[in-house]
Amino acid sequence: MCRNIRTLSNFDPPATDDEIRASALQFVRKLSGSTHPSRANEAAFNQAVEEVTAAAERLIHSFNTNAPPRNRDEEMRKAKERAVKRYA
Repeated sequence: MCRNIRTLSNFDPPATDDEIRASALQFVRKLSGSTHPSRANEAAFNQAVEEVTAAAERLIHSFNTNAPPRNRDEEMRKAKERAVKRYA
């Protein structure tokens, strides 16, 4: 369920607003235990997604690091290698 919750800080190019929102959505889905809230809970669910997105954006954009930015392609390659070992 949490596939889209990934490390988003210190990448070149930086995380996009869509990536941050996708992670926030997955987080709220995990907390609520629901991928699609009922109509009665839809407003609360959407409000939570917006608030988590805003908090995540503030957090990501406020980090300072001396480490060199990570490469998305390299990180994806490493993840695939880990998956091959895990599911081999």
